[in-house]
Amino acid sequence: MLLPVLLPVRSADAAEVLMFVRPGCSWCELWRKEIGPIYPKTPEGRLAPLHELDIGSAPATLKLKSPLVYTPTFVVVSENQEVGRVTGYPGPDFFWSLLSRVLLDVPRDEP
Repeated sequence: MLLPVLLPVRSADAAEVLMFVRPGCSWCELWRKEIGPIYPKTPEGRLAPLHELDIGSAPATLKLKSPLVYTPTFVVVSENQEVGRVTGYPGPDFFWSLLSRVLLDVPRDEP
């Protein structure tokens, strides 16, 4: 189930989702199969494009709220700061719900 994302962010590249993975992660593979093909076509995907990174290669400039431990971990980032995260892949329905809640915290233009 896809939940609507209500307001535009400050700019087209103001938010992104970093999906941290590791080799052999079966949950990462399941996400790629179930969600990966449709993610860019969703409101969430347009608001926050997704980029995959190895869990050991977080950019030095990225300000995380806590260490990365499990894969997959989906970190919503705005201006190099973590806004929130979804740890693990709980299946499609829960994934969309959890991600949509985190995306509500992305800074937005004032109307």
